[in-house]
Amino acid sequence: MARAVIADDHPLFRAALKQALAETLSTDIEEAASFEQLLQVLDQQPQLELVLLDLSMPGNKGLTALTSLRSRYPDVLVVVVSANEQLAVIRQAMAFGASAYIPKSMPLAELQQAIHTVLAGDTWLPAHLIDAVRAETPTGAHDFAARLELLTPQQYRVLECLADGLLNKQIAYELNVQETTIKQHVSAILRKLEVTNRTQAGIIFKQMLSVPDDSEHG
Repeated sequence: MARAVIADDHPLFRAALKQALAETLSTDIEEAASFEQLLQVLDQQPQLELVLLDLSMPGNKGLTALTSLRSRYPDVLVVVVSANEQLAVIRQAMAFGASAYIPKSMPLAELQQAIHTVLAGDTWLPAHLIDAVRAETPTGAHDFAARLELLTPQQYRVLECLADGLLNKQIAYELNVQETTIKQHVSAILRKLEVTNRTQAGIIFKQMLSVPDDSEHG
């Protein structure tokens, strides 16, 4: 049975990654080309324990795929594999629950070592970046990450809808629940995030999870 899924929209990169991890994992490795496809794979195969996530795949904005996975599948380890090597982005990703951040420029041997480290229960960063990443840990990101963890998976999905500007009626339709249920969720979200209104909740969600120059990186 598969233990891992590679989520990246570039077939050649998926193939290279799959080959590199075949020995390390000694099991089948699933693939997903979009965030929606990734969710389907995770729902269909609850035994999966590791996701290798590309930040710029279709269906993802910034770090929302990472936080969505952490909310929906808290037992699944998420390793970001990205061409974006900006320190600010790496810090954010680690603050929001990534088990490792692997630049796509890393040699495959180091990638294998990173996966070993993560499966052993530790976090991993490239050796040359460890001090720089930890030197300026973004307090705001850690605080917001801790508040996000207070949300139930359903409340997280409601928050995503708020960030997209949807009304309670639209969210209720989207999630197939009563509008009164959405109102209760919104109240809980505002309390847990320590914000005063839904607009503020949506804005802080987008701000904290945005990735600078996202369009220029993978």
